[in-house]
Amino acid sequence: MKRPKTTKRLCPHCKKHTEHKITQNKKKNASSLSYGSKVRARRRGKARGFGNRGRYSKPAVSKFKMTGKKSTKKTDLRYECKECKKSHMQSKGIRAKRVEFT
Repeated sequence: MKRPKTTKRLCPHCKKHTEHKITQNKKKNASSLSYGSKVRARRRGKARGFGNRGRYSKPAVSKFKMTGKKSTKKTDLRYECKECKKSHMQSKGIRAKRVEFT
């Protein structure tokens, strides 16, 4: 995906449209203790419940497991205002294999 190095955007600090410099940050990995991982662990019978915690009573159900990984990651673009030098992030990430600034 090609993006310009600078663009005019609304600066939330200046409260007006100014020229912004675009940079890309490396995406941080979600922690293993994220809310979703706790929910999945609970579904598997771990971390909460009574009795044998879902073990030994039935054979393993493999179709509920989350398999495969996405081929692209969401972009993490930062916009730095050229007037007040404050930076802010984009509201929504767009999936792209590579971001190129022209």
